[in-house]
Amino acid sequence: MSKKKCIAMLLAGGKGTRLKELTQNLAKPAVPFGGKYRIIDFALSNCKNSSIDTVGVLTQYKQESLQNYIEDGEKWGLKNKIGGIAILQPNQNDDEEIRYEGTAHAVFENLRYIESQNPEYVLILSGDHIYKMDYSHLVNEHMQSGADATISVIKVPWSEADRFGIMNIDPASNRIIEFEEKPVQPKSNLASMGIYLFNWPVLKKYLVKEENNPISSKDFGKDVIPAMIRENCHLHAYHFNGYWKDVGTVQSFWEAHMDLLSVNTNPILKNEEWIIYTNGISHPPMYLDGKASLHQAIISEGCKVYGEVENSVLFYRVTVGKGARIKDSVILPNTVIGENAVINRAVVGSGSIISANAAVGDSKPFGEITLVGDNQTIQPLVYK
Repeated sequence: MSKKKCIAMLLAGGKGTRLKELTQNLAKPAVPFGGKYRIIDFALSNCKNSSIDTVGVLTQYKQESLQNYIEDGEKWGLKNKIGGIAILQPNQNDDEEIRYEGTAHAVFENLRYIESQNPEYVLILSGDHIYKMDYSHLVNEHMQSGADATISVIKVPWSEADRFGIMNIDPASNRIIEFEEKPVQPKSNLASMGIYLFNWPVLKKYLVKEENNPISSKDFGKDVIPAMIRENCHLHAYHFNGYWKDVGTVQSFWEAHMDLLSVNTNPILKNEEWIIYTNGISHPPMYLDGKASLHQAIISEGCKVYGEVENSVLFYRVTVGKGARIKDSVILPNTVIGENAVINRAVVGSGSIISANAAVGDSKPFGEITLVGDNQTIQPLVYK
């Protein structure tokens, strides 16, 4: 059997409960992002652009939404006779369907798939992060370091370090010497990005070990990485300096869209040769009425704008009625904003109708972001 250098296992099975109504009908990685994309487009495009041509997508919750979207992977250049993309659902035994218990357990349940590819290295990715990364640089640095595993890390503000898994390293060698999960008093602001590269024999050893551990939660961050550090494995830190955002909450989802509105923080506009591919449908050109007003906005295909849009992202086929005002908001596809409606600091779900004269959200800064779920109708009452 020929040996592959590196394959990717893309974790895409989480419920995404912190995105609330946005994941009521969709897997979290299938949630729309950036006007025309889905969240999972970024990891899949990174694989394609990094010449990783074998990707296993591990699905579980609302898996049909991802299956229907990814199809055979052709849109991302991952339809190959050898390797390509594989949708990996939880296995079934004679009595019941097996559910993935943790991130490590999800990969363990697909050992047979990995073994069939015979890789030297296995790259573990998350399907709910927004970033552009050339994984080949990570692989090359891993090989040069001689490590058992390499973890991609990024500096986060010290004020936010207690929200992440934090890596404490030897600065001379970039060797990871300690891992702390959401520490109260962090010693470092180097956060794990949830991107792990393992030598395949080492990964297999620790997956089997955690599977046989009755008190393990079978998670990479909580179990596998700490166990490897305790047993003095060589773990290397790969420093990433680009844009990266975990969009697992409504607040972070909104913040990532606000980042798109500045050329300094928009990852799509940076390194435009690193294309983000998507499985999109062609729509008519957008239409701007003579009385429409736009300022610092992203307006997608198929939109019809008669009102005012400021510092907002409109996905495809959004209609903004006369006299309507949208500010600091994200409007998902196929939504209608009625005449004289007002929307502030909100995320409005797909297919919703904000009726004429309705008000959604609060213009006060630093308040909670208002979320309207998919296919909702908001009457002219304040909705907060």
